Formats: sequence, structure tokens, C-alpha cells
Amino acid sequence: MKEIGEKLKETRESIGVSIEEAAEDLKMRPKQIENLEDGNVDGFKDIFYLKYFIRDYSKYLGLDYEDMVDEFNEYLFDYTSKISINDIKKAKKKLKKKEKANSKKIVSPYTLERKRTFMVSPFVTYGIIILLLLVIGYCFVSLINHDDFVPNSKPKTNVIK
Repeated sequence: MKEIGEKLKETRESIGVSIEEAAEDLKMRPKQIENLEDGNVDGFKDIFYLKYFIRDYSKYLGLDYEDMVDEFNEYLFDYTSKISINDIKKAKKKLKKKEKANSKKIVSPYTLERKRTFMVSPFVTYGIIILLLLVIGYCFVSLINHDDFVPNSKPKTNVIK
């Protein structure tokens, strides 16, 4: 990666472009340009985005960006092939722990999983509805007929004298 950074730096200096100018033109931070030229891979969050920075910076400087990307791919292959299997497993475990700690499910009405905690049989539901309709119907009919029941009252009898 140092060789790629040196080529980029030499080309930029030979053209007479400052780091600030290049960063402004490429809409990058000056620190990113410095990290590219220094070959500092740790200055980038994701190593795979680094390829796109190299490609864009190479295009900007007028270099053959495909050769620079190929050179970076070779570096990347060498870099990743030197990582031991145990280190990869440790990194995966660490990533899973971090994901669990930071996991906040995004809930959308389209993907919402509804949990049924108490399920009533449809027959029971229909039975309750029918029973309520009968009670309401009885009350309605009794109001219409004025069948009021008054406790402890004597029935009226029409006695003709």
C-alpha cells in the first residue's frame, strides 16, 4: 500500500496540486488524502471503500486508475491471506457481540410480526356475539311492550261494581 501512496503523492506534487485542493475537488477530507498517500489503511473505516478512493484519486491525478486498482487488489489479497483463521473467528465473534449489543429492530407496518398471546376460538366469539344480540333484543322488545315488572305490587283487576 505504501507504493500506491507514494505514486499518488509523487504525481500530485509533480502536477502542483495541494492536498486541500485535491480534497475539495474530490469532496474528500484532507486527512483521507494524507492517509491514502501515507498508505495508512487503518485511517479508513472500511478497507473496501479504500479501493474507490484510490480509483477516484487516480482518475483525478490522470493516472491509469485500472492499474492502480489492480495493484490495490493485489495488496488486498496479500493483506487478507496473512490473517489467521483464529483471528477471523475472533473477529466474527466480536462482530456478533457488537451487533447484538447494537441491534435495534427496525419495525415497519409491512414487516411487523404480530404475536398472539391469547387466542379465542371463533366459535366462542360467535357464541358471545349471538348471546349479546339475544340480550339486546330481549331488552328492546320488553321496552316496546312496557312489560315492566314491579316487585311486591298487587295486580290491577278490573272489577265492575
